[in-house]
Amino acid sequence: MLPQRVELIEVSPRDGLQNEPEILSTDDKIALIGRAAAAGAKRIEATSFVNPRRVPQMADAEAVMAGLPRPAGVSYIGLVLNRRGFDRALAARCDEVNYAVVATDTFSRRNQGTTTEEGLKLHDEICAAARAANIPYTVTIAATFGCPFEGEVPETRIADIARRLAVGRPHEIALADTIGVAAPTAVTRLIAAVRDAAPGIPLRVHFHNTRNTGIANVYAAVEAGVTAIDASIGGIGGCPFAPAATGNVASEDVIYMLERMGVRTGVNLPALIETAKWLEGRLGRPVPAMLSRAGMFPPAAAA
Repeated sequence: MLPQRVELIEVSPRDGLQNEPEILSTDDKIALIGRAAAAGAKRIEATSFVNPRRVPQMADAEAVMAGLPRPAGVSYIGLVLNRRGFDRALAARCDEVNYAVVATDTFSRRNQGTTTEEGLKLHDEICAAARAANIPYTVTIAATFGCPFEGEVPETRIADIARRLAVGRPHEIALADTIGVAAPTAVTRLIAAVRDAAPGIPLRVHFHNTRNTGIANVYAAVEAGVTAIDASIGGIGGCPFAPAATGNVASEDVIYMLERMGVRTGVNLPALIETAKWLEGRLGRPVPAMLSRAGMFPPAAAA
């Protein structure tokens, strides 16, 4: 049976914009986040606290957080890759933090300058700091389904990483298909393996549509009972340190599928389509999402 409701985590302001050649102004980023919140998104990945020389698109993290409205019920997430990033996110008044552990050593070194083992040890420190600060904490396992440098990643390795992470009792573990190589059967198997390895910890999924399997993978995850889905308005996104890692699954496409299946999200689709078109103007190019081109169905639903 499918869940009655799925929670969208809107990631366009961070994972969506971090790989774009066009750097949006701070005001435009704040406007994008405000539009997502007005459309009904309750959890929004607002920015990342990383080295601005490596990811210049996120250089204004503190300014973005300082300019955001604080509507009741909306939680702003900051991505961090080390303790300094966590301290910055805390000082900027993020409501949640998300720390990434990369599943392979080669990609981990390129992404954040550590091995996977070093990343796991750092997780222990950040998880304890988050608990002391009473701030919700998600840990993402990046390159869960495949690595651009090492190829296939064994499911047993992901299960072992999840087992290690579970010791710190994070609020959530996210499985990220960073380069868009997963297939639905692999999604189903890995969710089951991680549940066994980290019992009682809620799971979240993050898919890229690099090879056009993203929406199918979302369906597989929801069918497996996952109720927290990352998605990006317009389907924009990617990783600066992963070759050919293109956009995230599009928020509007995911929500259209879920709503047509009878799964509620609480997000207003026409508002997302309008925002995707607004985003096209800011980026100076069409966005990959399909619903923005095809429109709602039935047409009266757009009224």
